[in-house]
Amino acid sequence: MKTKTLKKDKVNVITLGCSKNLVDSENIITQLRGNDFDVVHDSNDEDANIVVVNTCGFIDLAKEESVNTILQYAAVKKRGEIDKLYVTGCLSERYKNDLEKEIPEVDAYFGTLELPGLLAKFNADYKHELIGERVITTPQHYAYLKISEGCNRTCSFCAIPLMRGKHISQPIEALVKQAENLARHGVKELMLIAQELTYYGLDIYKKRALPELLRALSEVEGIEWIRLHYAYPSKFPMEVFDVMAELPKVCNYLDMPLQHGSDTVLDRMRRHITREDTEHLIRVAREKVPGIAIRTTLLVGFPGETEEEFAEMADFVQEMKFERVGVFQYSHEENTSAHELEDDIDPQTKADRASRLMEIQQEISFAKNEEKVGQTLRVLFDRKEGEFFVGRTEADSPEVDNEVLVPAATNYVRIGDFANVKITEASDYDLYGEVVQ
Repeated sequence: MKTKTLKKDKVNVITLGCSKNLVDSENIITQLRGNDFDVVHDSNDEDANIVVVNTCGFIDLAKEESVNTILQYAAVKKRGEIDKLYVTGCLSERYKNDLEKEIPEVDAYFGTLELPGLLAKFNADYKHELIGERVITTPQHYAYLKISEGCNRTCSFCAIPLMRGKHISQPIEALVKQAENLARHGVKELMLIAQELTYYGLDIYKKRALPELLRALSEVEGIEWIRLHYAYPSKFPMEVFDVMAELPKVCNYLDMPLQHGSDTVLDRMRRHITREDTEHLIRVAREKVPGIAIRTTLLVGFPGETEEEFAEMADFVQEMKFERVGVFQYSHEENTSAHELEDDIDPQTKADRASRLMEIQQEISFAKNEEKVGQTLRVLFDRKEGEFFVGRTEADSPEVDNEVLVPAATNYVRIGDFANVKITEASDYDLYGEVVQ
């Protein structure tokens, strides 16, 4: 494919949404570069003549951002500033027919599993030898490792199975190969991601095989931290906690979206777990892995959520004292079973409830941070920002969790390196300290 100026094509891949989408974009970039294309990621420069937008379709705000981004580049194409515009990802998977009618300026739309079709538009081959050899767009010292695709759960509010399909695990050998390649390029921390982490292995090994995967990844030389994201609480494989306690490389960290603290709402959400079962699971986690950091996400404003049910969730947060909490406001998603219910909680009430939960969590977070003053913690440094070097403990994942700030004027660390830091001060969500030998 050549432009009017006969210059070599340059492709800008734009990523919207979650870390799973980021991995998909990294695979697109890897394949295009393997076919000798000049490819950049999320570039603000205007020298690319082809744009690929990798969309998110998770909730209303994400869909709105995706549509606005497509429209932005459609306008750029109309002005003749780019030659081709392609759209892929979750929004495209779910609303392809509607998008083709509404935004015809896009040259082609592709779903979440249609990378070969996208490559064909570039007259590019899908190079199987590049599987496992992934370009990363994160800082060089950490990367996401997608261990499975899709989800077999039937949560009433969630459209992910509509966009990502059924659960498909990646074989342990393939994941180890990816980890080895990432480690060779300087990656020290792996964030394991999936739509449903604990389901890993059931389809190919006929059992939950996350513990076996963790043991195999822990053998990879160069990898020092392995972090677990997006675990489902129902029928959680308790042996994961044993492995976490046994293997030093597996961070004492678990990202486990719980969604709610009221049994009646959990039932309407089709979560297949009660508050009592959830609290038991958290107690077991803390008994087996002392000091474990549990991150969860909660959903406010689900159809029919009463003040009493919300109060149950607020009490749940207060009682469990999670280390990390994120809050989403319910989004009414077409073709989910919850869409049959009336979206009867007004936007202001949803926003107020989200704020009230985060106020509770802010106090919990500050109290937990204050307990760390005087302790010396191992910190992985991500960047220098203003007057500080900024890093994370094993209790923190990039971009979503707390950070450790060390004054650059009196300390020196290398980005991507670990250092021991004595904590001298705490705020609601961050820690401050000094590097110690």
